[in-house]
Amino acid sequence: MAECGRKALSLLEAARSRYESLQISDDVFGESGDDSSDNPFYSTSGDSDSDNYIAEESGHSGGAGGGSGTSGAGPPGALSRSQAEEEGWMETLQDVTVPPYKETYGPAQKMPDTATALDFFQLFVPDNCIQNMVTQTNMYAKKFQERFGSDEGWRPVTAQEMKAFLGFVTSTSVHRCESVLSIWSSGFFSNRSIALKMSQARFEKILKYFHIVAFRPSQGSNQGLYKIQPFLDSLQQSFSCTFRPSQTQALHEPLIDEDPVFITTCTERELRKRKKRKFSLWVRQCTSTGFICQISVHLKEGQGTDGLATLKNKPQLHSLVAKQLCQNISGKNTIIFTGPSITSLSLFTEFSKQDIYCCGLLSTRKSDCTGLPQNMLVCSSTPAQRGQSRVMMKGSMSLISWYNKGHFRFLTNAYSPTKQGMIIKRKSGEIPCPLAVEAFAAHLSYICKYDDKYSKYFIFHKPNKTWQQVFWLSISIAINNAYILYKMSDAYTVKRYSRAQFGERLVKELLDLDDCSPTQ
Repeated sequence: MAECGRKALSLLEAARSRYESLQISDDVFGESGDDSSDNPFYSTSGDSDSDNYIAEESGHSGGAGGGSGTSGAGPPGALSRSQAEEEGWMETLQDVTVPPYKETYGPAQKMPDTATALDFFQLFVPDNCIQNMVTQTNMYAKKFQERFGSDEGWRPVTAQEMKAFLGFVTSTSVHRCESVLSIWSSGFFSNRSIALKMSQARFEKILKYFHIVAFRPSQGSNQGLYKIQPFLDSLQQSFSCTFRPSQTQALHEPLIDEDPVFITTCTERELRKRKKRKFSLWVRQCTSTGFICQISVHLKEGQGTDGLATLKNKPQLHSLVAKQLCQNISGKNTIIFTGPSITSLSLFTEFSKQDIYCCGLLSTRKSDCTGLPQNMLVCSSTPAQRGQSRVMMKGSMSLISWYNKGHFRFLTNAYSPTKQGMIIKRKSGEIPCPLAVEAFAAHLSYICKYDDKYSKYFIFHKPNKTWQQVFWLSISIAINNAYILYKMSDAYTVKRYSRAQFGERLVKELLDLDDCSPTQ
């Protein structure tokens, strides 16, 4: 037994050594909890309702890959055996090598060990950005009052007040209160220590007139998001300038739904009052640190090219999103991990021409399977053994069918099909798999773990206007990115703040409170 335990441990360490970069920020939030920090290998499912890869218990054959469990007609666009041979698909395997990454990843600038939480936050939301909020808010207030009558209680907002305004709303991510106005209440979420910084009446006035863009532009490519687009552009540029991601990155939708703890405590009437989210957010995320490198926001409704309705039932939808997210990484030999809704042969082929390599999970129900061999996408009538895999290649592209309590299918040109990996489970032991499967499991498990903890620190303020929802979500992303930079800086060696403490410190610095020490 002891010998078996040592063997399993050595296999685990050997596998982990292939993904050493994943351990840099394993404790990225500075807190312990139920996560996969002791096991970066993660079973995945292509048959879930979203692109979150968490299911291993697909007990029925073909469930994980979206198959019906019987051999039959494949998904639309799949090739018959003879067509696949004509297109160049073969069972003869050849080695695939990805060229070295052309960048060094990490923070783009060195922050001093005296840098504060506000210093890191202002890498993304600098003073000139806050001053623009001041200008646009005052312009909107003036325009509003010219049309609807004067507001005697209003006076132009200042930069200091705007910082405090941001601090009050950000505090809802630390104390997890649904309404920012709870700060001035006498209830459980009241916070007298910061409430004295500004009166509730003044806060509500700023909230009423708060704007990023006061006037509708005469022309533009994203009219539906015109009130937030300049801020998103600025934020995107700052993400690119402050951090260089690792070679491995993931395209996915982060967890931005309602906090499940809050939902379970809501009354039916409160839930009815809450409006359904009208936008979709996709990100490109560094799988070594969790840093979100790029965001792409699309409206689910509305007119114009920014509305998802124009592509709602078409396979081009997620392909378009992927191209937008990867437009700045061509020529760098980046490896991109994708979920079933993005994975497709045509997209991966197009990316390969730009020196972007891919590894994606396939689902016959959710993926565009055009040009893929049908016999690899349907389940054989012969029962498969756990860890068994089949591979077909076309050029450098490999289509993998791997069995682990269900069929999992992967499409990749980033990992050689001739190389083997290992999935290690506490209960199941060692499960052999192609290297691409091991790599996908390792990197995506890190992203899933990051998202599980990241979702705890959303700004809980829930405005009704879509552009404001996008704004506060973007601020939440900026704060999490700021914390990652803080953890990779010398400042973290001086004061080792957890994510919650970092958020609390940022709130106090935005409010310009004298005592900026976080509550222990």
